[in-house]
Amino acid sequence: MSTRAAAPPDLLPPVPAEARVPGPWVQAFVVFLLLCQLALLSGDVGPLRVLVRAAAFGASLMLLVLLRGRGGTHPAALPAVLVVVVLGIAVFNPDTTQFAAGAAHAALYTAVLAPVFWVPRLRVDVRVIRQVAMILWAFHTLSAFVGVLQVYFPGQFQPNLSSIVASKGQGYLESLMITTIGGVKVFRPMGLTDIPGGASISGLYAVLFGTGFFLTRRNPWMMAAATGSMALGMMCLYLSQVRAVLVMTAIAVLVVAGILVWRRDAGRLTTLVVAVAVVVVGGYAAATAIAGPMVGRRVASLVRDRPGAVYYSERGHFFDDALIRLRAAPLGSGLGHWGMMAAYFGKGEDPARSVWVEIQWVGWIVDGGVPLVLLYLLALLVALYAAWNVARAPPPPGAEELPFWGAIVLAHGIGALALTFSYPIFVSQPGMEFWLLNAALCAAARHARQRARALRAAQGAERAAEEAAPVAPVAVESWRRPVPGIPRP
Repeated sequence: MSTRAAAPPDLLPPVPAEARVPGPWVQAFVVFLLLCQLALLSGDVGPLRVLVRAAAFGASLMLLVLLRGRGGTHPAALPAVLVVVVLGIAVFNPDTTQFAAGAAHAALYTAVLAPVFWVPRLRVDVRVIRQVAMILWAFHTLSAFVGVLQVYFPGQFQPNLSSIVASKGQGYLESLMITTIGGVKVFRPMGLTDIPGGASISGLYAVLFGTGFFLTRRNPWMMAAATGSMALGMMCLYLSQVRAVLVMTAIAVLVVAGILVWRRDAGRLTTLVVAVAVVVVGGYAAATAIAGPMVGRRVASLVRDRPGAVYYSERGHFFDDALIRLRAAPLGSGLGHWGMMAAYFGKGEDPARSVWVEIQWVGWIVDGGVPLVLLYLLALLVALYAAWNVARAPPPPGAEELPFWGAIVLAHGIGALALTFSYPIFVSQPGMEFWLLNAALCAAARHARQRARALRAAQGAERAAEEAAPVAPVAVESWRRPVPGIPRP
């Protein structure tokens, strides 16, 4: 028998561990975004309203400038940089309304994209993804709940209306109302926003992140809470009657189910299908009990004709307008023609030069023409492909949840891309949240891969050290069988 001497401890590389808890920059930024949103609901904000609305975007730019780190590079970093370059050139387009409005518009685009650059500088792991999802899930579930209460108790729980919306006249405001089963006209659920129908985004997040926790938590109470949140979100979506967000939610859930099929995860797929069926039917029944048959009519309008015809009657003509503008100005018409920046910084400008933008494609074409459209679309596709790679990959050691959060981020991203045909999402806070979630996912996946490689290297070095170590002498006492006539030693 022989034994090997143990290798000296200083010859073995340390097994990687979580050296320190990552700084909560991403979580703190998300909380700050939500606090800014809540601040807009107060009537005491007054003249500071513009600053509060801009604070969330300003914080993103500040983190871009101030945060330092040696993290990796986001896969979509190069097309994102080129997008910023195109916007910088567009500021000096002769058709830009005013320099202040154009520069502010370019800064808004940059702030929305900025998480692509500053999040990878941080040490992000799957815990950060889970905590960010928890923060967003809790806030938007509460917002969806408040939105339902606003319809159930007309005139109560109602925040101050956005001044921009209020300025558009009574006819426009009437179009933002629904009639309850009791015959009372109320604004579409606003939730914790100042825009009628704004609670629809909260309904989407409640469903999406509820799905994420439903798939990753095995605790029955947590799964029940996730299912309840999903049902509340669906109910809010039906009451909001924003069909684009309802379609986006359906696309997101189908993407998650498709990834589970790809991964051959029959157990999770079955439970998700059952939960979604209960949520869709239960949410519809509850919404109908509050708002009556108009909920059914609104949902049925999605399938009353061919999808292309339905879309064209609602938003498709805006896409036609985008194509006309593209032919007239293939390099764009400069910045500052539409949106918040035109309203805040373009005062005194000729109203004839303003542009009505209902979908993101019109905004891209007006602002930067073909270069901006192609580069932004390339950045989006690269980001979605990166999320797909995380969702379909085997779970790395110590980050078993990561592929499922990859599926949620991918589903959210595909839904966001679909929403560009109905809403200018990438000059808004939901667009910034898209880039934040995608950048955090990519950073967490890179951290998990590095940790797995370090673990394998440490284990390989330990085995090599054991095999190369000298054999230590072992004292063995010999016994001889006694032989007659020979004295025993």
